[in-house]
Amino acid sequence: MPIVTVQVTREGSTSDRNSVTAEEKAAIIAGVSEVLLDVLNKPLESTYVVIEEVDLDNWGWGGLPTVQYRKQRAEASGT
Repeated sequence: MPIVTVQVTREGSTSDRNSVTAEEKAAIIAGVSEVLLDVLNKPLESTYVVIEEVDLDNWGWGGLPTVQYRKQRAEASGT
């Protein structure tokens, strides 16, 4: 019985949203389950997919919180 945890940032795929939609989550669950079926021959009914949404303030990269990193990159690229 595989259990897969998928972490996504709690921000929408467009600027007017601040979370992943139920439809997007369903697509993630279906896609991950299909990969395990195709690669490991694990039946869909025995695969568990857990989606964790991570608040924007709770992650970062490049040594900076995400908002600061994105701002720095935008300024460097002139956008």
